[in-house]
Amino acid sequence: MNPVIGLDVSKGESHAQAFTDRGVPYGKVFRFEHNLEGLVTFLNYLQDLESFTGQRPAVVLEATGHYHSPIIQFLDEHQFLYIVINPLISHQAKKTNLRKVKTDIADAYKLGELFHKEELEPYKKRGQFMMNLRYLTRQHDSLTDMYVQAKLQFQAVLDQVFPEYRGVFGDLYSKVSLRFLALHPTSSSVLARSLNDITATIQSISGRINTTLAIERALKLVAAAKRNPFKETAFSSHLISLDLLINLLMQYQEHLANLEQSIDALAAELHEYELIQSIPGIGTRIAATILAEVGEIDRFDHAKKLVAFAGVDPSVFSSGKFTATRNKITKRGSRRLRTTLYLAVRCGLRSSRNQKLRAYYDKKRAEGKPFKVAVIACVNKLIHWIYAILTKKEAFQLS
Repeated sequence: MNPVIGLDVSKGESHAQAFTDRGVPYGKVFRFEHNLEGLVTFLNYLQDLESFTGQRPAVVLEATGHYHSPIIQFLDEHQFLYIVINPLISHQAKKTNLRKVKTDIADAYKLGELFHKEELEPYKKRGQFMMNLRYLTRQHDSLTDMYVQAKLQFQAVLDQVFPEYRGVFGDLYSKVSLRFLALHPTSSSVLARSLNDITATIQSISGRINTTLAIERALKLVAAAKRNPFKETAFSSHLISLDLLINLLMQYQEHLANLEQSIDALAAELHEYELIQSIPGIGTRIAATILAEVGEIDRFDHAKKLVAFAGVDPSVFSSGKFTATRNKITKRGSRRLRTTLYLAVRCGLRSSRNQKLRAYYDKKRAEGKPFKVAVIACVNKLIHWIYAILTKKEAFQLS
């Protein structure tokens, strides 16, 4: 016997169909909720199948965002083998039926059948560790997007209140810059203070800036206030928005810094973390994201499968005597991995940081390839390097 349970996960509940062997269902579809009581009944369901077959069953389920998280954690705690599959795989399997049926019961049944048809790879012992890293890196990306949007809104309001404030401090979004602007958002409030007062305020806010640099900043600030076209803003709503956005930006900065520390601490436990960073152009954040999205490298028995997982493999179209010669990449698999690898290539090409990658890029351009095609070719090459590093456990060699 080869017992398995197909699990169709939805928001707050799941449907399970057990099989004792290929094509041999066990009992009817079982429904349970994602609460303590529901998970206990699911455990009884698992143990009943195990008792009947004499073997511990595996559980097959689709990746469903965060809805399957309580199931995964529960199965880990009770040491049950589980397999999380790409929805594309299960979708293709469902299309093999002549009848078009889409129900939770049918989906659970199909997932169970899929286990005996495909060579599905179970999650390894580091699966939960990788999932933690993946959640943190994705949260960092999501928070970064919100931070960028807040920056754009902040700039739009600042342009209507104190546009000349730009350039006073080296970094407009530094803590010193944002805190001072929160205290003095208009040019009139700056001009109402003496140069000594402004210097003292800058020093108290920064806590470590020397007097000479503080005076230099104060002089720039006064000059900017005198040049500013708006002495007083005509809309008090702008001042309210500016104060709100300044607080929001500082909160985002704090949260992102905390997330980065957590990601670094978690990723540092992986030997591969340092190995991937041996490739010029790949820093700590990109390395952590690549590891989190790839997961266990032995899921892929060839580099081309990792290329396909990243969605940068060329699509193929052929019909009769026609075969397309200009094919776009498939863009299937992990969009986040694809985006991260693209950034890694751009970083490597910048200032010829990665000379080996730069030489390959120049070769493709010399062959007449457009910029984007050449960059995607570099992404493909980078994936092969990463695959070799992760499988051989050896650092990247430029020579």
